[in-house]
Amino acid sequence: VQLQASGGGLVQTGDSLRFSCAASGRTFRGYDVAWYRQIPGKEREIVGGIIWYGDTTYYPDSVKGRFTISRDGAATTVYLQMNDLKPEDTAVYFCAARITRAGAFTNNGMDYWGKGTLVTVSS
Repeated sequence: VQLQASGGGLVQTGDSLRFSCAASGRTFRGYDVAWYRQIPGKEREIVGGIIWYGDTTYYPDSVKGRFTISRDGAATTVYLQMNDLKPEDTAVYFCAARITRAGAFTNNGMDYWGKGTLVTVSS
């Protein structure tokens, strides 16, 4: 499964951005999808995840209330809406997917990864 993400760029503090992630040649039916980010020198961290069954979502405290992950009705695209961006949100962002399963999202537990896209938030 090839994941194609779009979005990112240079924004100012308080701005919003929306990422899109699509699976080449297929839908996300039966997959859990998550967005991760990585700051140079730090571990990759999850910023939002959506479970296939029931559309349950997960966010870490660092982005809760500012980021929203969602999926379109046809399950072709997963979005990450990021509001009120802060300089500490500057990172490379990745879309990732796993065949739906029980258990928390983990870095090693994703089956497919898209290429990263850089977000820079200036103060």
